[in-house]
Amino acid sequence: MRAAQVKEFGGPEVLVPVDLPDPVPDAGEVLVDVTHADTIYVETQIRAGWGRDYFPVTPPYIPGGGVSGTVIALGPDVPAQWLGRRVAAFVQGSYASRAVARIDAVTVVPDTVDLVTAAALVHDGVTAAGLLELTAVTSGDRVLILGASGGMGTLLVQLARIRGAQVVALARGAEKLALVRELGATTAVDISTPDWPARARQALGGAADVVLDGVGGEPGTLAFPLTADGGRFSAHGAPTGGFAPVDADEAARRGIKLFGIEHVQFPDTEAHRLRSYALGEAASGRMRAVVGKVFPLERAGEAHAAVEGRLVVGKVLLET
Repeated sequence: MRAAQVKEFGGPEVLVPVDLPDPVPDAGEVLVDVTHADTIYVETQIRAGWGRDYFPVTPPYIPGGGVSGTVIALGPDVPAQWLGRRVAAFVQGSYASRAVARIDAVTVVPDTVDLVTAAALVHDGVTAAGLLELTAVTSGDRVLILGASGGMGTLLVQLARIRGAQVVALARGAEKLALVRELGATTAVDISTPDWPARARQALGGAADVVLDGVGGEPGTLAFPLTADGGRFSAHGAPTGGFAPVDADEAARRGIKLFGIEHVQFPDTEAHRLRSYALGEAASGRMRAVVGKVFPLERAGEAHAAVEGRLVVGKVLLET
């Protein structure tokens, strides 16, 4: 099989194409002929050597954790009905033309959903749907979303609106602001302007019932005071280099419920349920995955550079 492998920690150039033997599915596993692989920002951070306490990997390794494709081989005792199915799945090492997946980590893709969309939802669809459940977003809630124009942010905007929430979306630049408005944001605020916290507070009518921080760092720190007393604050992203350092004592004093990255590490059964929901919303037309660019597998390093440089609006995928 063809794969993109991290040969050592470093910049995007350490991702190099390699040829490796095809994996063989074991009991309870299937072999997927991968058409598309997901990319998420944290994979670029891991490649650079960040977060080893959270993600203990050692080069050389194949990055990635999500694929879409077709089942082409079955492990022992796997029902024959899985052969030939179009699926989306969590895997270990998705930057490859073949991947082994456990049956309990595989979700069948609806006939009306293409495999590009399935790859865009395989991970972000799970996390976005799970976040809205964890933070109990409901009709009438005021929801502030940081990083709203990214792969997961665009899903959060749409899913929050489906739940009837008022969405204030933070993004950078005219193109990204236009996108989040198109997806249903009630108000879009440019986070590159120094007064964005004041503008966001005004748009929220004072404060947010829920803050979904997929950015971390200083923006997340500045967003925390915008949370209403008794609200919910999720610090689940760190593309700035670190999670928002929220004062837990202040949160407790104000009755704010805190969530972190550990709360979106779902077991396979929950991930399957959440992914099925996201794929169903896509199949119904109520939600769309925004895919900004698809890179060939051999150019995985360029894909990482695009993700790190925020050069693409929406999701970046790899095509095998």
